Amino acid sequence: MHGIVYFCLISYLSFMELVTHPTFADSICDLRSRKIKRTFFTQINTLLDWQPVIKVLKKYYTKGQSATGKPSYSGLLLFKMSLLQTWYGLSDYEVEDRVNDSISFSYFCGLHIDQVAPDHSTLSRFRTILTKAKAYESLFKEINRQLEAHQIIVKTGAIIDASVIDTPLKPKGKTNHKVTEDRKDEQEVPVAKDYADSVDKEASWLKKGGKYRFGYKKHHVTDNEGLVLGVLTTKASTNEIANLEEVLDTADLPENITLKADKGYQSKKNAVLLKKRKLKNHILKKAYKNKPLTHWEKKFNKLIGKTRFKVERTFGGIKRWFNGGTARYRGIKKMHTQNLMEAMCYNLYRSPGIIASNREN
Repeated sequence: MHGIVYFCLISYLSFMELVTHPTFADSICDLRSRKIKRTFFTQINTLLDWQPVIKVLKKYYTKGQSATGKPSYSGLLLFKMSLLQTWYGLSDYEVEDRVNDSISFSYFCGLHIDQVAPDHSTLSRFRTILTKAKAYESLFKEINRQLEAHQIIVKTGAIIDASVIDTPLKPKGKTNHKVTEDRKDEQEVPVAKDYADSVDKEASWLKKGGKYRFGYKKHHVTDNEGLVLGVLTTKASTNEIANLEEVLDTADLPENITLKADKGYQSKKNAVLLKKRKLKNHILKKAYKNKPLTHWEKKFNKLIGKTRFKVERTFGGIKRWFNGGTARYRGIKKMHTQNLMEAMCYNLYRSPGIIASNREN
């Protein structure tokens, strides 16, 4: 009985939302209320067509019955819980509790008031299955396809950069072995040392800014507004200058657009690569020994810097809004899943504001 009353109430509220918000843009542009969970969730449900997302999920996650004979949970429900988990920086245990306790969380997931959320172990298995199948790449591309259709993502230019993700699963004690230094002309230095079982052995050391860091790197390709178009995950010691092609492969970039990057990506090999891909080379100019930057090269760098900083804003936004920047999982495959989920959530979180800005202009 309670479930029927709740369903009728939700249906009425949904109807009133459609009446009072007659257009697509109007329905997701109430920025004053974006941080109110219910309003934000309504914006996302209005923005996304979940049916193509369900089709992707069904390719990799099939429902059946549990060992006890109970029906399993849908992939969409578990994916929506994963979105909530990332947006609010929650553990598997915490997101289970929040979906059970919060009406707005359960409503977003499509649960009735008398239904119980999947437990933390179900969510963990779901993530493992999709990670092994590399399904998050397909989900990321489908969501970006819809954002591009709404002209939220506009591929008139691209920016590329990398950021270090520290893992708490690092070796204890003093660092007394060789590590890779964060210099663009350095090659990786192998570390020959056995670590304890508690250490994430797929991560690596990096010396950056005079400090030792242990973990991974996430490489982003973004549009000119900082929305993420492609994600590559490597160990921290990976040299950016040597893997530009691999990073570009993660994003479907059109020809004849500009590619901006910091001077660390500047090399003859990369210049040839961009020419081959028909991308305009807007990598910052780099000074060399006995060859300082010319007046025009300085002006070029200053002009490019006005847009290039937006990829750094993306890294900062993920860290600030979602408690990102720290490894939640062990191993490079699961870390790639984390990076893709954070990229999806970042793009979706910014979408209402971009639509509102487009309306005003």
